[in-house]
Amino acid sequence: MRKKQEKKDFETNFYENLLKQRPNFIQALSCLGDVYTKKGFYKKGLDIDKKLVELKPEDPIIRYNLACSFSLLKEEERALEELKKAVLYGYDDFSYILKDEDLKNIRRHHKFGDFFRKLKRVKI
Repeated sequence: MRKKQEKKDFETNFYENLLKQRPNFIQALSCLGDVYTKKGFYKKGLDIDKKLVELKPEDPIIRYNLACSFSLLKEEERALEELKKAVLYGYDDFSYILKDEDLKNIRRHHKFGDFFRKLKRVKI
């Protein structure tokens, strides 16, 4: 467990320092957001995802990750809206939506069932 934490600390420091020099470096932002989320720093991950959406607003993976961040912070309505946008921009791994732990909060939301049924009728 200690080695895993040290690796995440190294990764966090590495990406944070890299972003001081290149604040809009998309790959570094994506990696840092992932590290924050894995460490349980969901608010920091959300902030990174919001910045990524500013840089690439029509990227389906970035929108999907933003939905995950909102879900982890129990902002289900916003998470569902971002998930809808991710699908509109081309996200199509519908089976993963049903098993992604980051989305577990919105799968419980009363609007998720209707959304997913419509999605299956239209996309699958």
